[in-house]
Order: sequence, then C-alpha cells, then structure tokens
Amino acid sequence: MPAWIEFFAVSVCAITAVLAAEGKRMDLFGVVVLALVTAVGGGTIRDLCLGVRPLFWIAEPLHVWTALIAALVTFVLVRFTHPPHKLLAIADAFGLALFGIAGTEKALALGTPGIVAILLGIVTGVAGGILRDVLRQEIPWVFKADVNLYATAVFVGALVFVLLRQNLPASESHRYIGMAVILGLRLAAMRWKLRLPTYRTRAG
Repeated sequence: MPAWIEFFAVSVCAITAVLAAEGKRMDLFGVVVLALVTAVGGGTIRDLCLGVRPLFWIAEPLHVWTALIAALVTFVLVRFTHPPHKLLAIADAFGLALFGIAGTEKALALGTPGIVAILLGIVTGVAGGILRDVLRQEIPWVFKADVNLYATAVFVGALVFVLLRQNLPASESHRYIGMAVILGLRLAAMRWKLRLPTYRTRAG
C-alpha cells in the first residue's frame, strides 16, 4: 500500500472531524482531539485486532502530525469561510474509500481469510467516524437509516478488491478499483438516496 494513501486518508478524516464539530461549541483542544480520534481510531482498532505492534501511528508518528496539521488548517479556514454542508459527507466518503481498502489490504497482507479482511476493512473505514460521532454526542452515521449506504459501500468495495486480488494476477489497479467502488457507491447513494431496508415490525 503506497504511503500516500494512508496519509491522505488520515488528513481527510481529520478534516471531516473539524467540519463535524460545527455547532458543538468546542474549543481548539476539543477539535484537535476529535480530529486525532477520527483519523487514527479505525486503524488503531484494526491493528489491535490483528495483533500488530506498534500501532501504525506509533510506528510512524508522521500520521499524527498529518492529522494535526490538517485539523489546524481546517480550524482556521472555517473561521473565515463557511464550507458547503455537503462537503462533510463528500470528504467522509473519500476517507471511507481510502481507509476501507487500506484496512482490507493490510489484513490480507498479514494472512487473514478474505471475509475477515473485509470486516477489518469495514472497521478501519467506519470506526473512526463512530468514535467521532460518539464524542460529539450524535448517533453515529453508520447506524442512521437516513445515511445512505455507508458501511455497505465499504463491504461491496472490499469484496470486489478481495475477489480481484484472489482470482487475478497481482496488480496495483485492484486497490484503486476497490476504492472507486466504495466512493462511487457512497456518492451515488447520496445523490439518489439509495439505502438498505429499515428494520420494522408489523406493530410499526
């Protein structure tokens, strides 16, 4: 996995955390903590599940610096301009795609079965956002019925990536196809309101 992908994912997720702090009356320290948790939370849980030591951001502290710089720059910029409301969802979709495949690929590289790698890809993609939303006292996006194809998009993209990796000659294009599937599904779901059935009983 090229290093730029994980660094880009870390910065994008830090940016989403700052944008998500709007209206929560957080100071700079709170926003930075939110950004760090969002940026490294999913990868931390993935590494703990895989028994990887040290954790990826401890082994390469530049991940932490990347998240900090992205958060601080965004914190300053939003004081002078109001970003479009959809920017948070679009930025989050990019982070979802990048981290989803990064987590899947790392799990495969460490010898896990395909289905386990897919699940760890989902964890890597969505866990940081879950922690972000819990800290800002919101129901996590992944559990909301009105948030369209969130973890499902990661599952489909990670599945495509695993199938390509296991059945075709090795190629770097596989990871980018997987990322494109996740990003395309998420953006399409946002555009056309695609979603899974909502849990209902006969009683309503």
